[in-house]
Amino acid sequence: MVIKILGTGCPKCKQLEENAKKSVELAGVNAIIEKVTELNKIMDYGVMMTPALVVDEVVKSAGKVLNPEEIKKFLIQ
Repeated sequence: MVIKILGTGCPKCKQLEENAKKSVELAGVNAIIEKVTELNKIMDYGVMMTPALVVDEVVKSAGKVLNPEEIKKFLIQ
């Protein structure tokens, strides 16, 4: 599983990354967490508001910071 955090490095982006790490621990799954900071790559996903969460190349959330429990739901489907 690959989880991508789309954002330019703002505090909300960093918080979403931390929450994603916690959710991986909670869910007990193997996942790689990547940061995507280049605007062109972010726009390739159709995302206009950051931070955004992408799980296995599917945009799950954009424009808000999900908490670890919210992210966990995307990981154990």
